[in-house]
Amino acid sequence: MSDLIKHATEKTFEADVLNSELPVLVDYWAPWCGPCKAIAPLLEEVSRDYEGRVQVVKVDVQDHPEVAARFGIRGIPTLMVFKNGEAVGTKVGAVNKTQLTGFIDESI
Repeated sequence: MSDLIKHATEKTFEADVLNSELPVLVDYWAPWCGPCKAIAPLLEEVSRDYEGRVQVVKVDVQDHPEVAARFGIRGIPTLMVFKNGEAVGTKVGAVNKTQLTGFIDESI
């Protein structure tokens, strides 16, 4: 896994996401989720392609259900973009790279 991707917990979510100076792409996922595994390589690519412009953060909803509940996550994978502490975009389900970069670009 890329060292550019952070793994947030209930305790670090505020610092990693809400207080980030950069826009943040949050991936709500779980280890048993097939579509989540399918988009993981795309998130790696995006973390490199957008380095310095967007921070990629993953939240394991199995280990941190309170974070998922706080933002109304009902299905995974769910991708959310946060800017200045606010959720500005949400996409549910697996995406291809074109869809992912389009979602990021329109949200930031």
